[in-house]
Amino acid sequence: MATLELTITDWLRIIRAEFNEMPGLRLTASQMQRLWGLDEMMCGALVQALVAAGYLRRTSNGAYARA
Repeated sequence: MATLELTITDWLRIIRAEFNEMPGLRLTASQMQRLWGLDEMMCGALVQALVAAGYLRRTSNGAYARA
């Protein structure tokens, strides 16, 4: 999937779906970048949006998990 072909809404849906399918999933921002082929800025914006919405939380080791 090319980043430019998907909207922010699409990416938020994709990321939520992954975390919903695997409730124990914990990923760092760099792991998310590699997994979904995102650049640092886009990944950061998506993670911030999901944290602000209360969907993700940052763990003590710097990974993100479902809140």
